[in-house]
Amino acid sequence: MAREKTVFICQTCGYQAPKWLGRCPDCQGWGTLVEEVFGDESPAGDSRQRWAEQEAPQAIGEVAEEEEGTRFPTRMGEFNRVLGGGIVTGSVVLLGGDPGIGKSTLMFQCLHNLASQGKKCLYITAEESLRQTKLRAKRLGAMSDGLFVAAETALERIIQAVEEFKPHILVIDSIQSIYTSQLGSAPGSISQVRETSGKLTYLAKGLGVATFLIGHVTKDGAIAGPRVLEHIVDTVLYMERSADSPFRILRAVKNRFGSTNEIGVFEMKEEGLQEVTNPSEIFLAERPLGTSGSAVMASMEGTRPILVEVQALVAPTAFAVPKRMGMGVDYNRLSLLVAVLEKKLGMNLAHQDIFVNVAGGLRIEEPAVDLGIVAAVASSHLDKIIPSAMMVFGEVGLAGEVRGVSFGEQRVKEAARLGFKSCILPRSSARGIQQQQGMELIPVRDLREVWERLF
Repeated sequence: MAREKTVFICQTCGYQAPKWLGRCPDCQGWGTLVEEVFGDESPAGDSRQRWAEQEAPQAIGEVAEEEEGTRFPTRMGEFNRVLGGGIVTGSVVLLGGDPGIGKSTLMFQCLHNLASQGKKCLYITAEESLRQTKLRAKRLGAMSDGLFVAAETALERIIQAVEEFKPHILVIDSIQSIYTSQLGSAPGSISQVRETSGKLTYLAKGLGVATFLIGHVTKDGAIAGPRVLEHIVDTVLYMERSADSPFRILRAVKNRFGSTNEIGVFEMKEEGLQEVTNPSEIFLAERPLGTSGSAVMASMEGTRPILVEVQALVAPTAFAVPKRMGMGVDYNRLSLLVAVLEKKLGMNLAHQDIFVNVAGGLRIEEPAVDLGIVAAVASSHLDKIIPSAMMVFGEVGLAGEVRGVSFGEQRVKEAARLGFKSCILPRSSARGIQQQQGMELIPVRDLREVWERLF
């Protein structure tokens, strides 16, 4: 009989200690160490090799290539975009997001579309009964004959069901609720999440089953469980939203089969998630006209340009230290741009509160947003209106110069398609851009030229 030993494991970072500690020495978290019981034999070594390919090492040129059809689309264009073109056979995708954001809804609609294409789909629910699952499916209109559901939390029974059923797509909702009897710790613990996700990954690779793992997130927004979970899987997706917004943004932070810069935009409605095929029109639909402090800039999300509104509010402060707040933009970048405005253009912002927001809940991290922030802040401070048919983009340097950014022609084409008449852009980016019908290109070299053009 295997002898048991007790280990205290931090539920945040995975640090192990022989005795309980109030504070984790690794991540400095308080009250995060939980007692877990292990046997002498490792529970991971008995079944992981069952699905592994036993082949000798081969030269890279002799490895057999994937057959045609190993990547299949989901009939959801936004989802395909984030995945890199579709679902790859045998891949493991981790989907995280806040409670109630629509993770299970997205998976149900995806499985319904795949089942209608003749794919055999299996949905394992570990948090709901089958009756509750059917109610959700009826509300979403996902009553396909090829969509099978099961309520199970034991990993061993899940593996047995997958081996017998042999589905094309498997969804586990959620990975934190699955447990293996080989470990004595509770479901959702570091050891359980690491062990169950590892075995499911080996199962997916060996049987060629595309697997989706739905994961809970912590209060910091990261997927609960060990960080090794994100390293094991092939793709990590996060679903985001701003408060009280119907829009959901699906973002890839890791993708072995595609770009990590792509995003998918969905709108939550009563019948489920609806794709937003033209995000620019949605984000600009409620833009106020004839108001200062508003500027439109073109952001590149992967290969797609999206026009968004950057809003700024500059008001006298009532405190000794003025506030600087950025929603959807980097706070440090905002402080840097305010300092450049004060130094290079002589704007007195030392006693002004400055608030910047990207409308629609989108977060922009690329440097092309600099010129949009500068234009919105200057417009609000001077109380002067930027023409509603004008779009700006460009990076601003510490010397006040406007630097070029990539994909300039795609940004200009998107603005012209939406009816914009003029565009302020870096002089270096303007070279080589074909003149768009009805679009005036205004190349600038520094902030003083921007100032002259706008105000």
